[in-house]
Amino acid sequence: MAETRTELQMIKMSEIQSQEVVWLWYPFIPYGKLTIIQGDPGDGKTTFVLNIAAKLSKGEGLDNDMKLTDPLAVIYQSAEDGLNDTIKPRLEAAGADCENISVIDESIKSLSMIDERLEEALIRTKAKLLILDPIQAYLGGSMDMNRANEARDMTKKLASLAEKYRCAIVLVGHMNKAAGNKAAYRGMGSIDFFAVARSVLLVGRVEGEENIRAVVQIKNNLAGFGHPKAFQLSEDGFLWLGDYEITADEVLGGIAPKANKLEQAKRLLRKLAETNNAIQSNEIFNLAEEQNISRRTLENAKKELGVKAKRINNSWYWELNKVKTD
Repeated sequence: MAETRTELQMIKMSEIQSQEVVWLWYPFIPYGKLTIIQGDPGDGKTTFVLNIAAKLSKGEGLDNDMKLTDPLAVIYQSAEDGLNDTIKPRLEAAGADCENISVIDESIKSLSMIDERLEEALIRTKAKLLILDPIQAYLGGSMDMNRANEARDMTKKLASLAEKYRCAIVLVGHMNKAAGNKAAYRGMGSIDFFAVARSVLLVGRVEGEENIRAVVQIKNNLAGFGHPKAFQLSEDGFLWLGDYEITADEVLGGIAPKANKLEQAKRLLRKLAETNNAIQSNEIFNLAEEQNISRRTLENAKKELGVKAKRINNSWYWELNKVKTD
Protein backbone atom coordinates (compact mmCIF):
# COMPACT_ATOMS: atom_id res chain seq x y z
CA MET A 1 0.00 0.00 0.00
CA ALA A 2 1.45 3.39 -1.03
CA GLU A 3 2.22 5.79 1.79
CA THR A 4 -0.02 8.85 1.88
CA ARG A 5 1.93 11.94 0.89
CA THR A 6 1.89 14.78 3.40
CA GLU A 7 1.89 18.27 1.98
CA LEU A 8 4.98 20.27 2.95
CA GLN A 9 4.24 23.21 5.26
CA MET A 10 6.99 25.71 6.11
CA ILE A 11 7.07 28.28 8.91
CA LYS A 12 9.56 31.11 8.98
CA MET A 13 11.02 31.87 12.38
CA SER A 14 10.15 35.51 11.74
CA GLU A 15 6.50 34.47 11.95
CA ILE A 16 6.93 32.93 15.41
CA GLN A 17 6.11 35.13 18.38
CA SER A 18 8.65 34.74 21.19
CA GLN A 19 7.32 33.86 24.66
CA GLU A 20 8.95 33.60 28.04
CA VAL A 21 8.58 30.42 30.06
CA VAL A 22 6.05 30.89 32.87
CA TRP A 23 6.54 28.88 36.04
CA LEU A 24 4.20 27.31 38.54
CA TRP A 25 7.26 26.66 40.72
CA TYR A 26 10.57 28.06 39.54
CA PRO A 27 12.69 26.29 38.35
CA PHE A 28 10.98 22.97 39.03
CA ILE A 29 7.49 22.94 37.47
CA PRO A 30 6.81 25.03 34.33
CA TYR A 31 3.40 25.86 32.92
CA GLY A 32 2.70 24.51 29.45
CA LYS A 33 5.15 21.60 29.79
CA LEU A 34 5.51 18.10 31.21
CA THR A 35 7.26 17.49 34.52
CA ILE A 36 8.12 14.04 35.88
CA ILE A 37 8.43 13.32 39.59
CA GLN A 38 9.99 9.89 40.09
CA GLY A 39 11.30 7.76 42.91
CA ASP A 40 11.13 4.33 44.49
CA PRO A 41 7.76 3.07 45.84
CA GLY A 42 7.06 4.29 49.36
CA ASP A 43 9.59 7.13 49.24
CA GLY A 44 7.06 9.96 49.40
CA LYS A 45 6.31 10.96 45.79
CA THR A 46 2.55 10.91 46.27
CA THR A 47 2.77 12.69 49.61
CA PHE A 48 4.86 15.38 47.94
CA VAL A 49 2.47 16.00 45.04
CA LEU A 50 -0.60 15.82 47.31
CA ASN A 51 0.82 18.56 49.49
CA ILE A 52 1.64 20.69 46.45
CA ALA A 53 -1.96 20.25 45.25
CA ALA A 54 -3.29 21.11 48.71
CA LYS A 55 -1.24 24.30 48.90
CA LEU A 56 -2.20 25.45 45.41
CA SER A 57 -5.89 24.81 46.09
CA LYS A 58 -5.67 27.50 48.80
CA GLY A 59 -3.59 29.94 46.75
CA GLU A 60 -0.45 29.13 48.71
CA GLY A 61 2.97 27.77 47.74
CA LEU A 62 5.57 25.54 49.32
CA ASP A 63 8.02 28.44 49.21
CA ASN A 64 8.51 31.91 47.72
CA ASP A 65 9.26 30.47 44.27
CA MET A 66 5.61 29.41 43.98
CA LYS A 67 4.18 32.88 43.37
CA LEU A 68 0.40 32.73 43.61
CA THR A 69 -2.27 35.38 43.97
CA ASP A 70 -5.34 33.16 43.87
CA PRO A 71 -6.28 29.51 44.55
CA LEU A 72 -5.69 27.22 41.56
CA ALA A 73 -7.91 24.50 40.16
CA VAL A 74 -6.18 21.10 40.20
CA ILE A 75 -7.02 17.74 38.59
CA TYR A 76 -5.51 14.86 40.55
CA GLN A 77 -5.76 11.33 39.11
CA SER A 78 -4.55 8.50 41.30
CA ALA A 79 -4.83 4.87 40.21
CA GLU A 80 -3.19 3.27 43.23
CA ASP A 81 -5.04 4.77 46.20
CA GLY A 82 -8.73 4.93 47.06
CA LEU A 83 -10.39 8.34 46.81
CA ASN A 84 -12.60 7.82 49.89
CA ASP A 85 -10.19 6.24 52.34
CA THR A 86 -6.81 7.54 51.24
CA ILE A 87 -6.69 10.52 48.85
CA LYS A 88 -9.48 12.63 50.41
CA PRO A 89 -8.28 12.11 54.02
CA ARG A 90 -4.70 12.95 53.03
CA LEU A 91 -5.81 16.11 51.22
CA GLU A 92 -7.86 17.13 54.26
CA ALA A 93 -4.88 16.47 56.54
CA ALA A 94 -2.83 18.75 54.28
CA GLY A 95 -5.42 21.49 54.66
CA ALA A 96 -6.61 21.41 51.03
CA ASP A 97 -9.62 23.29 49.75
CA CYS A 98 -11.17 20.20 48.13
CA GLU A 99 -13.63 22.38 46.20
CA ASN A 100 -10.69 23.28 43.95
CA ILE A 101 -9.43 19.70 43.42
CA SER A 102 -11.24 17.48 40.92
CA VAL A 103 -10.99 13.89 39.71
CA ILE A 104 -12.10 12.45 36.37
CA ASP A 105 -14.54 9.60 37.11
CA GLU A 106 -13.02 6.34 35.88
CA SER A 107 -15.77 4.05 37.15
CA ILE A 108 -17.12 3.36 33.65
CA LYS A 109 -13.88 3.52 31.67
CA SER A 110 -10.25 3.77 32.75
CA LEU A 111 -8.37 6.90 31.74
CA SER A 112 -5.29 7.02 29.52
CA MET A 113 -2.85 9.77 28.55
CA ILE A 114 -4.51 10.16 25.15
CA ASP A 115 -8.08 10.06 26.47
CA GLU A 116 -10.19 12.93 25.11
CA ARG A 117 -11.64 13.40 28.61
CA LEU A 118 -8.36 14.98 29.73
CA GLU A 119 -8.87 17.92 27.38
CA GLU A 120 -12.55 18.16 28.28
CA ALA A 121 -11.65 18.26 31.98
CA LEU A 122 -9.05 21.01 31.45
CA ILE A 123 -11.62 23.09 29.59
CA ARG A 124 -14.34 22.56 32.20
CA THR A 125 -12.26 23.12 35.32
CA LYS A 126 -9.70 25.60 33.89
CA ALA A 127 -7.18 23.59 35.94
CA LYS A 128 -3.62 24.92 36.03
CA LEU A 129 -2.17 21.65 37.33
CA LEU A 130 -2.93 18.11 36.15
CA ILE A 131 -1.35 15.19 38.03
CA LEU A 132 -1.30 11.59 36.78
CA ASP A 133 -0.12 9.20 39.51
CA PRO A 134 1.49 6.90 38.46
CA ILE A 135 2.52 7.13 34.80
CA GLN A 136 2.19 3.36 34.36
CA ALA A 137 -1.53 3.36 35.11
CA TYR A 138 -2.43 5.84 32.35
CA LEU A 139 -0.79 4.24 29.32
CA GLY A 140 -3.84 2.44 27.97
CA GLY A 141 -4.16 -1.32 27.61
CA SER A 142 -2.40 -1.70 24.26
CA MET A 143 0.54 0.64 24.81
CA ASP A 144 3.99 -0.74 25.60
CA MET A 145 5.86 1.90 27.61
CA ASN A 146 9.18 0.25 26.77
CA ARG A 147 8.73 0.95 23.05
CA ALA A 148 10.27 4.29 22.19
CA ASN A 149 7.91 5.21 19.33
CA GLU A 150 4.78 4.50 21.38
CA ALA A 151 6.05 6.33 24.45
CA ARG A 152 7.12 9.32 22.36
CA ASP A 153 3.76 9.64 20.59
CA MET A 154 1.80 9.44 23.83
CA THR A 155 3.90 11.94 25.77
CA LYS A 156 3.95 14.37 22.85
CA LYS A 157 0.15 14.39 22.78
CA LEU A 158 0.08 15.08 26.49
CA ALA A 159 2.70 17.81 26.10
CA SER A 160 0.59 19.48 23.40
CA LEU A 161 -2.33 19.62 25.87
CA ALA A 162 -0.11 21.30 28.45
CA GLU A 163 1.01 23.87 25.89
CA LYS A 164 -2.48 24.51 24.51
CA TYR A 165 -4.04 25.22 27.91
CA ARG A 166 -0.93 26.68 29.62
CA CYS A 167 -1.31 24.02 32.26
CA ALA A 168 1.44 22.29 34.23
CA ILE A 169 1.19 18.50 33.79
CA VAL A 170 2.99 16.34 36.35
CA LEU A 171 3.57 12.62 35.78
CA VAL A 172 4.48 10.60 38.86
CA GLY A 173 6.65 7.58 38.06
CA HIS A 174 8.17 4.62 39.86
CA MET A 175 11.87 3.83 39.45
CA ASN A 176 13.09 0.49 38.16
CA LYS A 177 15.46 -1.80 40.07
CA ALA A 178 18.62 -1.05 38.05
CA ALA A 179 20.70 0.12 40.99
CA GLY A 180 23.76 2.12 40.06
CA ASN A 181 22.35 3.39 36.76
CA LYS A 182 21.98 7.09 36.03
CA ALA A 183 18.71 8.56 37.24
CA ALA A 184 17.52 9.10 33.65
CA TYR A 185 17.62 5.35 33.01
CA ARG A 186 16.01 4.30 36.27
CA GLY A 187 12.60 5.69 35.37
CA MET A 188 10.12 2.97 34.41
CA GLY A 189 9.82 2.35 30.68
CA SER A 190 11.32 4.08 27.67
CA ILE A 191 13.86 6.89 28.07
CA ASP A 192 11.48 8.89 25.85
CA PHE A 193 9.34 9.74 28.87
CA PHE A 194 12.40 11.40 30.36
CA ALA A 195 13.27 13.02 27.00
CA VAL A 196 9.89 14.73 26.45
CA ALA A 197 9.65 16.10 30.02
CA ARG A 198 11.24 19.52 30.43
CA SER A 199 11.87 19.01 34.15
CA VAL A 200 12.46 15.80 36.12
CA LEU A 201 12.55 15.63 39.91
CA LEU A 202 13.84 12.73 41.98
CA VAL A 203 12.25 12.07 45.37
CA GLY A 204 14.08 9.72 47.70
CA ARG A 205 15.11 8.82 51.20
CA VAL A 206 18.02 10.47 52.97
CA GLU A 207 20.33 7.82 54.38
CA GLY A 208 20.52 8.05 58.16
CA GLU A 209 17.45 10.33 58.37
CA GLU A 210 14.44 8.06 58.70
CA ASN A 211 11.78 10.74 58.25
CA ILE A 212 13.44 13.05 55.72
CA ARG A 213 12.91 12.85 51.96
CA ALA A 214 15.01 14.76 49.43
CA VAL A 215 13.78 16.39 46.22
CA VAL A 216 16.57 16.72 43.64
CA GLN A 217 16.18 18.06 40.10
CA ILE A 218 17.93 15.76 37.63
CA LYS A 219 16.80 17.42 34.40
CA ASN A 220 15.95 20.99 33.43
CA ASN A 221 15.78 22.16 29.81
CA LEU A 222 14.38 25.60 30.61
CA ALA A 223 16.54 27.12 33.34
CA GLY A 224 19.44 26.39 35.66
CA PHE A 225 19.04 23.45 38.03
CA GLY A 226 17.15 24.21 41.22
CA HIS A 227 18.76 23.78 44.62
CA PRO A 228 17.91 20.40 46.22
CA LYS A 229 15.01 20.53 48.68
CA ALA A 230 13.70 18.29 51.44
CA PHE A 231 10.57 17.56 53.45
CA GLN A 232 9.95 15.67 56.66
CA LEU A 233 7.29 13.04 57.36
CA SER A 234 6.17 12.59 60.95
CA GLU A 235 3.12 11.89 63.08
CA ASP A 236 2.26 15.57 62.70
CA GLY A 237 2.22 15.23 58.91
CA PHE A 238 4.19 16.89 56.13
CA LEU A 239 6.81 19.53 56.99
CA TRP A 240 8.59 21.42 54.22
CA LEU A 241 12.27 21.92 55.07
CA GLY A 242 13.35 23.85 51.97
CA ASP A 243 16.98 23.91 50.80
CA TYR A 244 18.93 20.77 51.61
CA GLU A 245 22.49 19.76 50.78
CA ILE A 246 22.37 16.42 48.97
CA THR A 247 23.06 15.07 45.49
CA ALA A 248 21.12 12.72 43.21
CA ASP A 249 23.94 10.17 43.51
CA GLU A 250 23.60 10.22 47.30
CA VAL A 251 19.84 9.68 47.04
CA LEU A 252 20.10 6.89 44.46
CA GLY A 253 23.04 5.17 46.08
CA GLY A 254 21.65 5.24 49.61
CA ILE A 255 24.74 7.19 50.71
CA ALA A 256 24.54 9.46 53.73
CA PRO A 257 25.05 13.05 52.52
CA LYS A 258 28.15 14.86 53.58
CA ALA A 259 27.73 17.04 56.65
CA ASN A 260 24.64 19.12 56.05
CA LYS A 261 26.00 22.33 54.59
CA LEU A 262 23.46 24.52 56.37
CA GLU A 263 24.56 23.16 59.75
CA GLN A 264 28.17 23.51 58.64
CA ALA A 265 27.52 27.16 57.76
CA LYS A 266 25.92 27.77 61.15
CA ARG A 267 28.93 26.24 62.89
CA LEU A 268 31.23 28.53 60.90
CA LEU A 269 29.31 31.64 61.95
CA ARG A 270 29.13 30.56 65.60
CA LYS A 271 32.86 29.89 65.64
CA LEU A 272 33.60 33.30 64.14
CA ALA A 273 31.29 34.90 66.69
CA GLU A 274 33.41 33.53 69.54
CA THR A 275 36.23 35.95 68.71
CA ASN A 276 34.64 38.64 66.51
CA ASN A 277 31.80 41.11 66.96
CA ALA A 278 31.70 41.88 63.22
CA ILE A 279 33.50 40.64 60.11
CA GLN A 280 33.48 41.96 56.57
CA SER A 281 31.02 39.95 54.50
CA ASN A 282 33.50 39.19 51.70
CA GLU A 283 35.86 37.62 54.23
CA ILE A 284 33.06 35.37 55.48
CA PHE A 285 32.14 34.38 51.92
CA ASN A 286 35.76 33.44 51.25
CA LEU A 287 35.94 31.31 54.40
CA ALA A 288 32.72 29.56 53.44
CA GLU A 289 33.96 28.90 49.91
CA GLU A 290 37.04 27.17 51.34
CA GLN A 291 34.62 24.74 53.04
CA ASN A 292 32.52 24.30 49.86
CA ILE A 293 29.60 26.15 51.41
CA SER A 294 27.58 28.03 48.79
CA ARG A 295 26.72 31.70 49.21
CA ARG A 296 23.02 30.82 49.22
CA THR A 297 23.49 28.33 52.07
CA LEU A 298 25.55 30.86 54.01
CA GLU A 299 22.81 33.46 53.56
CA ASN A 300 20.25 30.96 54.87
CA ALA A 301 22.43 30.28 57.92
CA LYS A 302 22.78 34.01 58.48
CA LYS A 303 19.00 34.40 58.44
CA GLU A 304 18.37 31.48 60.80
CA LEU A 305 20.97 32.72 63.30
CA GLY A 306 19.58 36.26 63.25
CA VAL A 307 22.79 37.83 61.90
CA LYS A 308 22.36 41.40 60.63
CA ALA A 309 24.45 43.17 57.99
CA LYS A 310 25.68 46.73 58.47
CA ARG A 311 27.41 49.09 56.05
CA ILE A 312 30.57 50.72 57.44
CA ASN A 313 32.75 52.98 55.25
CA ASN A 314 31.40 51.59 51.97
CA SER A 315 31.89 47.96 53.08
CA TRP A 316 29.35 45.47 54.39
CA TYR A 317 29.94 43.75 57.72
CA TRP A 318 28.06 40.92 59.41
CA GLU A 319 27.36 41.64 63.07
CA LEU A 320 28.09 38.43 64.96
CA ASN A 321 27.68 39.62 68.54
CA LYS A 322 24.05 38.45 68.71
CA VAL A 323 24.33 35.08 66.96
CA LYS A 324 21.67 32.66 68.17
CA THR A 325 23.16 29.68 70.00
CA ASP A 326 20.10 27.36 69.70
